[in-house]
Amino acid sequence: MSDDKSRVSYKRVLLKLSGEALLGNGHNIDPLFLDELAQELKTVHELGVELAIVIGGGNIFRGVAGSARGMERTSADNMGMLATVINSLALQSALESHGLQVRVQSAISMPQVAEPFIRRRAVRHLERGRIVIFAAGTGSPFFTTDTAASLRAAEIGANCLLKGTKVDGIYSADPNLDADAHRYSELTYDKVFTDNLKVMDLTAITLCRDNAIPIIVFSILARGSLQEILLGDNRRGTLIRGE
Repeated sequence: MSDDKSRVSYKRVLLKLSGEALLGNGHNIDPLFLDELAQELKTVHELGVELAIVIGGGNIFRGVAGSARGMERTSADNMGMLATVINSLALQSALESHGLQVRVQSAISMPQVAEPFIRRRAVRHLERGRIVIFAAGTGSPFFTTDTAASLRAAEIGANCLLKGTKVDGIYSADPNLDADAHRYSELTYDKVFTDNLKVMDLTAITLCRDNAIPIIVFSILARGSLQEILLGDNRRGTLIRGE
């Protein structure tokens, strides 16, 4: 383990997870997957990585979808932000069951269940070996959790933003529909903009570009992939960075 610690590519990372990743067979939150995820995150934490997490709420409620069905957008987005709090508390419980110290910080004030987001406090938690989960997005409607992840990554001085999805990187086309689609091993921020690749929303990409935060898109469903990426395995996922 000590040899692995010396090989870690990024000291402080922000992991962005989609809410859909928690979906099980007929469940909003799959307890089995949540436990497996907690075990993997524990392995990463034991490498000495300072780990912050942002998780979406799409397995419970998506604000954009609610708005598309006629709901007022601000109300829909507020509901979506509350869904991320539920997921954050579920992940906190799973991580704590494996002996990890975890703090949930919410962008919406709810002191009975989570700390308020305070940047200096979040950094102090990370420095003391605690995992920090940022809930409730940015605290404002009209912003995605991808943007919240990029914003928090910049605020805490993360060395990398890791986006865990259901696919193992960024493809030239939908690999489920196009047999000729190929996976990119590396891209620039500008290539993402030019080719309109659906990685994260443009605000999120711009925040990472302007703050020189590399992004790695990978499959959170592939066991061990997160650890391998942090140990420098470039075969996993797609890296996005500057020229």
